[in-house]
Amino acid sequence: MASVTVAVPAEMDLSAAVLGARIEGEPFFCFEQPDRSGHAICGLGSTYAVRASGPGRFAEAAARCRMLGARTFADDVARDIGAPPGSGPVFVGGFAFADQGGGTPEWASFAPAHLVLPEVSLARQDGQARLTVNVLAKSDDDPAHLVESAQMRLGQVREASMPLIDPDPVSRPRVAGAAPPSHYEEAVRRAVERIRAGQIEKVVLAREVRVHAGVTIDPAPVMGALRSVFAECYCYCVGSGDGVLIGASPELLVRRDAARVQTVALAGTTRRSADPAVDAHLGEQLLQSPKNRAEQAIVSRRIERVLDPVSVWVAAADEPVLVKVQNVQHLATPIRAQLADSVSAIELAGRLHPTPAVGGEPGEVAEPMIPALEGLDRGWYAGAVGWTDLAEDGEFCVALRCALVRGEVAHLYAGCGIVADSVPAEELAETEVKLQALLPLLA
Repeated sequence: MASVTVAVPAEMDLSAAVLGARIEGEPFFCFEQPDRSGHAICGLGSTYAVRASGPGRFAEAAARCRMLGARTFADDVARDIGAPPGSGPVFVGGFAFADQGGGTPEWASFAPAHLVLPEVSLARQDGQARLTVNVLAKSDDDPAHLVESAQMRLGQVREASMPLIDPDPVSRPRVAGAAPPSHYEEAVRRAVERIRAGQIEKVVLAREVRVHAGVTIDPAPVMGALRSVFAECYCYCVGSGDGVLIGASPELLVRRDAARVQTVALAGTTRRSADPAVDAHLGEQLLQSPKNRAEQAIVSRRIERVLDPVSVWVAAADEPVLVKVQNVQHLATPIRAQLADSVSAIELAGRLHPTPAVGGEPGEVAEPMIPALEGLDRGWYAGAVGWTDLAEDGEFCVALRCALVRGEVAHLYAGCGIVADSVPAEELAETEVKLQALLPLLA
């Protein structure tokens, strides 16, 4: 592998450039957290792809990325003062919720583990931006031809603006649940019975709502709207085959920077209000809610327990804090760790996934219950989306508040943590609030 990195203007809209240059059917990747000093990692095309499945998919993916990294000739990004995270060669993509991934046709192009080294990648943060071009060189390749192909690909990446959402004046989108609301309420009721019987402490149950747009859905304006409205979230848009996963997640799964690790235990949700006094009151109710505090503590304890064997120390905040996004607010406990061993970002993600925030506790008992109770195929929903570099640093968020877009249909997903005090009607109402992140944009 040969890789070259150069500076580009930080004012460049990286996601718009990638989405404007993509070719139908090729992989692309946009990952932004605008409120974090304009952080963005984007990729276009595929120089090399890593796919894996089964219980060892995270370890296998990490090993294959490591193998290619050892055979890469690249600019020394460490000497580039001010280079943003993700500069140089990066693998981008994600992981499904389950080891074997999605089994239904709509998830066919999203492997259980799928990471891509793009032909062109872009990174931005703190007023600095870099562009990297990657070329896979075989022993019998003509170097001049490789350079020519790389230049042609670069020529397709231009300054661009994100298109705005422009509703079709004729077609009227149709919204329908994949199952009736009563199905979700019954699933919650059955889960509560198992919790009260002592089989499990907690389980997360999701539901699916579909938007039939009547016209092909363009992910670019949806991504543009998400990053404007949810600037504090991880806004992502991942293209694979004829499908696009797009969303705005409030939840960091893991971030590794050398031996430093950050994550967050996120659980417990309530709505927002336009009235500041009411909004503050709702937040205070959430902070004092025994049901939500218990749900949050389950997640925090598991994360600390999982990180402890590979860490010098693990430190969690004494009390959860409120994380407020556009339409909801959550309880969150920031957690940091100092690694004792060299564990890659991918392997850390594999250790943590799925946290009880999207799975259950104890995981080995609760997680096998989820498919039967939900009656849906999660695919990459509640999986992990992010990136890793050749130093094995990187960042993955939990794929929440998302929709899988295929042609004229969008599959939206939202879930809630179920504990002993959960009320079916209230959990259904919470999913409706969470669906409002994307439903207005798609419908």
